[in-house]
Amino acid sequence: MTRSGLFIVFEGGDGAGKSTQAARLAEWLAGQGYRVRRTFEPGDTAVGAQVRQIVLHSTMGLSARAEALLYAADKAQHVAEVVEPALAAGAVVVCDRYVDSTIAYQGAGRALSVEDVSRLARWSVGGLVPDLTVVMDVSVAQGLTVKDTLDRMESAGTAFHERVRRHFLDLAGADPGRYLVVNGRDPKDQVTDQIRTAVGTLIGRGDTVLARDPA
Repeated sequence: MTRSGLFIVFEGGDGAGKSTQAARLAEWLAGQGYRVRRTFEPGDTAVGAQVRQIVLHSTMGLSARAEALLYAADKAQHVAEVVEPALAAGAVVVCDRYVDSTIAYQGAGRALSVEDVSRLARWSVGGLVPDLTVVMDVSVAQGLTVKDTLDRMESAGTAFHERVRRHFLDLAGADPGRYLVVNGRDPKDQVTDQIRTAVGTLIGRGDTVLARDPA
């Protein structure tokens, strides 16, 4: 079945290099002439920007369930306002964090029911599943030491982040056909090449209609 657009998501722990590789992929795709929409969660809508301020920087007490609901609200708005319109226009959407982050951080990390959080997160995006999820994997110690200052989530503690990392790898292991796990501490160019190869394979399948921008 042919459909429009391609949805690629970058996941993984903090400091793993997701933003760097997402930017490299978006630049490469644009250089190939494809229409690209690079985006992120939480915060790439007006509503999401307010949610981001609360979940990452607020000093108010925030329960784990309230946190999960706020992340779900950001996702619902983001998919409706940014992701779905871009896919409908035939763009390649390159997104930094998506549903798996909520499952790993608010489910496994906060020790809520992973099943409940998964249902909430998937419901919030209307069941929209990425074509490819790239998990940038680094040890917790390696990831957090690259940060000069830590936000509310980053400062949740080593045990929290270990649970998050394990769950990302569990998610990838359960569906290897849709995930690419890469070592975030491998040379950047090597990681970039791995990701480009995987994305090139997806494009080569020919089951998506991708828009091209005028040269």
